[in-house]
Amino acid sequence: MIPFSPPRIDEKNIEAVAEVLRSGWLTTGPKTKLFEKEITSYIGCSSTICLASATAGLELMLRWFGLKEGDEVIVPAYTYSSTGNVVLHCGAKIVFAEAGPDFNVSPESIRSLITERTKAIMSVDLGGFPVDYDEIKSIINDPEIRFLFCPETENQEKLGRIFYLADSAHAFGARYKDEMVGCQADAHCFSFHAVKNLSTAEGGAVCMNLPEPFSNDDLYRSLNISSLHGQTKDALAKMQKGNWRYDIVEPGYKCNMTDIQAALGLVELARYEDETLKRRREIMEMYHDLLKVNTWAELPSIESEIKTSSFHLYMLRIKGISEEQRDQIIQGIFDRDVSVNVHFQPLPLFTAYKERGYDMKSTPEALDLYKREISLPIFYDLSDEQIQTVCQAVVASVESVLN
Repeated sequence: MIPFSPPRIDEKNIEAVAEVLRSGWLTTGPKTKLFEKEITSYIGCSSTICLASATAGLELMLRWFGLKEGDEVIVPAYTYSSTGNVVLHCGAKIVFAEAGPDFNVSPESIRSLITERTKAIMSVDLGGFPVDYDEIKSIINDPEIRFLFCPETENQEKLGRIFYLADSAHAFGARYKDEMVGCQADAHCFSFHAVKNLSTAEGGAVCMNLPEPFSNDDLYRSLNISSLHGQTKDALAKMQKGNWRYDIVEPGYKCNMTDIQAALGLVELARYEDETLKRRREIMEMYHDLLKVNTWAELPSIESEIKTSSFHLYMLRIKGISEEQRDQIIQGIFDRDVSVNVHFQPLPLFTAYKERGYDMKSTPEALDLYKREISLPIFYDLSDEQIQTVCQAVVASVESVLN
C-alpha cells in the first residue's frame, strides 16, 4: 500500500532528539529559541514565536487583538476546522467567504462581506499555494473600508484597520512576489504537524510583521507570556541563579513548543530548500506530466508569475463529476493499494457549524471544488515508480466510473 503522507524520519532526526534527551533540557529552551531565530532568518519576517500548534498561534493572535462576542471575522468556507474553531473559541462570529478557482479565498468575496463589525480577515494558503496577498491588503487599506472599522481595544486603535491574520499552515517555503510567504500579513501562522512539509511531530509558529507603532519584539515577549499560563518567566529564565520568582500577569494558556520538537525542526529546516522542497516540486511536476493528457483532469496550481507553492498538497479535480462519483473513484484508488485523501470538507458541512446556522448556499464554488477534489500522495520518500503507480490507479479508477 502506498501511504498518503508519512513524515520523514531518519538518523539525523533521531540523533537530534537523542541529543536533547541527553542534555536533560526537554521543554522550551535553547533549541526552541534557536529554531525561532532560524525561522525568522529564513522567512525574513520581523519576529517569530514557536508554539504547540498553528491553531494555538491563530487563537493567541485573535485574543491579543481583542476579539470578542459581537465581532466578525471573515474566514474561507474552504479550509480546515482550526481556522474557524479559533474564532468561535473567542466568542466571535464567522462570516464565510467564497473560494476562487485555485481553492483560495476570493478577494471579491471578502470585500462584499466586510461590515462595521469586521475585526479580522483570515486567509488560507490552501495546499501551499499563496493567496492574493496584495489584493487582500488593498481591500483592508481602502479608505472606505478603513472608515467602516470600529476599534474597541488599545491594539485595535493602534492598528486603525482590520487585522490581517494569515493561516499559512500549508505554506512554509512558498513564495509571493520574490518574498517568502510569512512577510505579507500582519501575522502568519505555520504548522509543523506530522503531515506537514517540515514536521516537529506537533508544533507551529507565528511570524509577525505588524507595522509601527507596534514593536514585534514586544509582541513576541507578550506571546511568550500568553502561551505559558501568563508567567513572566519561562523555565529557561527561572533556571538562572536566584531568578526563581515570577509573576502571573494574565490567565494565559499552555501552548509552548518543547526543545524536543525544535530539535526536529532545526534538522528539517537545514535541508528544507535543497532537499524537501526540491523533491516535492519534482513529485508534483511528475504528476502534472502523467495526468495532463487526460481531458477529465483539472490540475492544481503550483506556480505563476508571482507565486510559487510550497508543494504541500496535490489537489486534483475531476471535471464534471458528482460527489458520489468522486467517492467511488477514491474507493477504486484504495482498492488498487494507493492511499488518497480529500482536502477539505468546507466547514459549513460539519455538524458543529450546521448547528450554528451555517450552510453552503452562499459559497457554491467552494462546494463544487470539494465535490470533485482528490489529494494524491506526496512525501519526500515517494519514488518515481510509486508516482507511476499512483497515476495508473487514479486513471483506472476514474475511467471505471466515467465509462
